[in-house]
Amino acid sequence: MQGVDPAWLPDVAFRPIGTRRTLIRGSGPLVDTVHGEVARACERFGGSVSRESGSYDLVLELDGDDGSEGFVYGRGDGCTTVTASGARGLLYGFFHVVRLGETAFLDDAQPASYQPRSALRMLDHWDNVAVHPVMGQVERGYAGGSLFWEDGRARGHLERVRAYGRLLAACGINAVAVNNVNVHAAEARLLTDRIGEVADIADALRAYGIRTHLSVTFAAPVVLGGPASADPLDESVRAWWAGATARVYAAIPDFGGFVVKADSEGQPGPFAYGRSHADGANMLAAALAPHGGTVHWRAFVYNHRQDWRDRSTDRARAAYDHFVPLDGEFADNAVLQVKHGPMDFQVREPVSPLIGAMPGTRLAVELQATQEYTGQQRHVCWLGPMWSEVLRFGIDGGSPVGALARGGLVAVANVGDDPFWTGHPLAQANLYTFGRLAWYPDADPHHVLDEWIRLTFGPGPGLAAGLRSILDGSWRTYEKYTAPLGVGFMVQPGHHYGPSVDGYEYSPWGTYHFADRDGVGVDRSAASGTGYAGLYAKPWADVYESPLACPDELLLFFHHVSYRHMLHSGKTVIQHIYDTHFEGVAEVEAARARWASLVDLVEPTRHARVAERFEEQLRGAREWRDQVNSYFFRKSGVADERGRTIY
Repeated sequence: MQGVDPAWLPDVAFRPIGTRRTLIRGSGPLVDTVHGEVARACERFGGSVSRESGSYDLVLELDGDDGSEGFVYGRGDGCTTVTASGARGLLYGFFHVVRLGETAFLDDAQPASYQPRSALRMLDHWDNVAVHPVMGQVERGYAGGSLFWEDGRARGHLERVRAYGRLLAACGINAVAVNNVNVHAAEARLLTDRIGEVADIADALRAYGIRTHLSVTFAAPVVLGGPASADPLDESVRAWWAGATARVYAAIPDFGGFVVKADSEGQPGPFAYGRSHADGANMLAAALAPHGGTVHWRAFVYNHRQDWRDRSTDRARAAYDHFVPLDGEFADNAVLQVKHGPMDFQVREPVSPLIGAMPGTRLAVELQATQEYTGQQRHVCWLGPMWSEVLRFGIDGGSPVGALARGGLVAVANVGDDPFWTGHPLAQANLYTFGRLAWYPDADPHHVLDEWIRLTFGPGPGLAAGLRSILDGSWRTYEKYTAPLGVGFMVQPGHHYGPSVDGYEYSPWGTYHFADRDGVGVDRSAASGTGYAGLYAKPWADVYESPLACPDELLLFFHHVSYRHMLHSGKTVIQHIYDTHFEGVAEVEAARARWASLVDLVEPTRHARVAERFEEQLRGAREWRDQVNSYFFRKSGVADERGRTIY
């Protein structure tokens, strides 16, 4: 598509395949997709593709079609082979060869099996069909309008949706929810009389093995003219959902299922009828079960009308307290979708204890690729190291989060109709990294970053080194100049961009730092605080309970301490705040200069877009530094030991 950045699938990435002879064996729509990809590469670079036996450099073979996603890759006797027993597996095996590039045709390799660790690797789009008066076309979206919806209806031309599916398949994503979890009036009708629009989108995504999901409102029967109730135990309500779901599958036979946000931030749910979350989820699971569908029930449930004076109510506890008593009560095709941290995608949070506390329930872990609290795709903030830490974390003292996410891995999408897909071209790295970590949670994120750089920008050690230096430490840089030591938030209310240290301190949303003249942080200990630290299995409950044992980066999340409290780093809390905020700005200045030095190595429009975003990032970093440092200087009365300017 003219004028649209190809992201990690530029033409040059297909040169190694396009210059060689390829044999494709098998049949079906996804095999046709693979054949089309190889044929286009050969047309560009002079190779050939055939379905007839002969002598070849690359053989891609589908042996049956059992629905599996794995493949076997190997090379010997001058031929590279990919075999799969499922069509999706052949598609993923083909993109594996693309990622390897020339290496796939030079280095012998014993046949090895590649299987995704997570069966479901999904993106949730918070896209609105009609432009919302407050949130716009895409809620918490920072890359323009929706890929799917425009002027209150599905886009008439879906070539870009198909191209999007291609990008997702190339990094291993296999499912997409196409509308906002906050379901408004226009979105509610997608379930019924507007399901044809969803079917058109599903057709475009299906070519690359992407199953389509739909966010629905729990109150759909009432909103859409069905029964006057949405009680999940009412037989007429259950019958309504069964009929509506059957009609969805008649239009989209491979439909994935529903995503539901209920009894959360004003969205309707089963509490209105005295029912539990399990009752609500199981009603929808029963409607989906005959068709092989799944309901993703989000665990983001908390009291958003708190009294800031009440220190006993702790938003961090909410999901745990709501859902742990329901463990074992959810249907097999009901997945509880849990945010990776207990709050809301902050730059630093502990892993949610809920993930390790529900062994009888299928859990999906939800990450946020769109950078709501990490710079909104105006700041460089590669989240791979954060996600890797989360997925490797032994939440129950042993099992990593990635293994406990039996219901899959989900990310809130960061893509829009911007020519660069993600607004900030370097934010594409987050989308790619999520896909690769969802496939294999133990993957080294730095290896994934190198892979994305090579695919997106092509060969060139100088360019690769420059990009790596900019992206690799960018999450910790962002953390340095924003909220310190795990305290979180400190953002402008509503749009969440830019600093406001007390922005939510006295609001009903429950996000506080409790800074006063003596200290800062939230006491979440079992001994004297909200008890949140005690929700973890050992050894983490003991680690988080003690301010002396607690990791520095989470200290203020778990404890209220004095400004002169000594960290493990050897610095006081207040000096850490001062130092990191100055360091963060200096690191942004260095990254901006490094990007400027790459001007002759990067396509001009891409370079200009990133350069423009760096100017905004530097402005924002300085504002964060000055507001946060000044706030805590005035609270504490403790001067910076290095004598730097604090206002």
